[in-house]
Amino acid sequence: MSDPAVHAPVLQLLTPEGERSASAGQDPAIRFDGDDDTVRALYRDLLLVRRIDTEAHALQRHGELGLWAPCLGQEAAQVGSGRALSPQDFAFPTYREHGVAWCRGIDPARLLGLFRGVELGGWDPAETGFGLYSIVIGAQTLHAVGYGLGLTMDGVVGHDAAAGTEGTDAAVIAYFGDGATSQGDVNEAFVWAASFQAPVVFFCQNNQYAISVPLERQTRVPLAQRAQGFGFPGVRVDGNDVLAVQAVTEWALDRARSGQGPVLIEAVTFRMGAHTTSDDPSRYREQAETDEWKAKDPLLRVERYLRSVGTDDAFFTDLDADAEALGEHLRSVCRAMPDPDLAAMFDVVHAEITPELAAQKAELLAYRAGFEPEVAR
Repeated sequence: MSDPAVHAPVLQLLTPEGERSASAGQDPAIRFDGDDDTVRALYRDLLLVRRIDTEAHALQRHGELGLWAPCLGQEAAQVGSGRALSPQDFAFPTYREHGVAWCRGIDPARLLGLFRGVELGGWDPAETGFGLYSIVIGAQTLHAVGYGLGLTMDGVVGHDAAAGTEGTDAAVIAYFGDGATSQGDVNEAFVWAASFQAPVVFFCQNNQYAISVPLERQTRVPLAQRAQGFGFPGVRVDGNDVLAVQAVTEWALDRARSGQGPVLIEAVTFRMGAHTTSDDPSRYREQAETDEWKAKDPLLRVERYLRSVGTDDAFFTDLDADAEALGEHLRSVCRAMPDPDLAAMFDVVHAEITPELAAQKAELLAYRAGFEPEVAR
């Protein structure tokens, strides 16, 4: 079967060779106006997010993490969309949005605590505008629509400059993969968002595989095209082009904030590594496919552009030093993380502890009191 995605236009502003254009000849509102300093800042994000990923992968292999979900190859999709968010916006992630977490100011060491199994997510969603990771495939899209409806009811959607409140409106972005589009929750979220003009940007990272199931086994049309059936726009973007991703996400968020309803973005990218560290991608895809996508590396194309405009070597040298410092930070914090106090779980089940929970907690405390302090937990 031929790949239908080949015939669908993909917005691109930076080629794999590092050549930049102002627009992709589509909607003139979708454009990246940042200067070279802005591009350098994005490259810094990309490189440091990749270091987070490779460092966490190594920690897992050394037994310091129970699991890790790599985002190798998907950095541009995450950084581009993450940098498009305004402080008042809210992001609902899956379990792979490490780059978005970085853009929302979350210490990446907090992500390691989750995969180490010592906490459920050490950041405050209300403070960061970034929800806790979701392992239930697609469930977060329904949460995003509900949050978006709340924004509408709170009156923070659809203002304009004439009202003197421009820049205060909020929107929601929901992240998911191509495999999640086959889930009922995602399609139900599309229905609700369209019906109520919810200010939600559905951001699909199409990394070509739902664990081991290739895209052509899931759909006969480009994923972005599905949005038309629900009554809202869909756009495909080169998910390895950080400039194009930021441009199209800014456009979609602005549209949502102004009260024009949802948008589906399909960021066409590739998971260069495993689905998780318990996965072996060589069992379901050929190395030649991975090699083909490596030529489209999201970091390499930005580096090529920056070097073409005369960026000094010192910039890259200093950035390598920043990456080394970040790696050391992650290693030291990860290994120093204390195990959780199991008794504390009784304190966070209900707002007020019930007699049954109080009895169970007392039983646990009495049981572990009979052990030496160093093994009490």
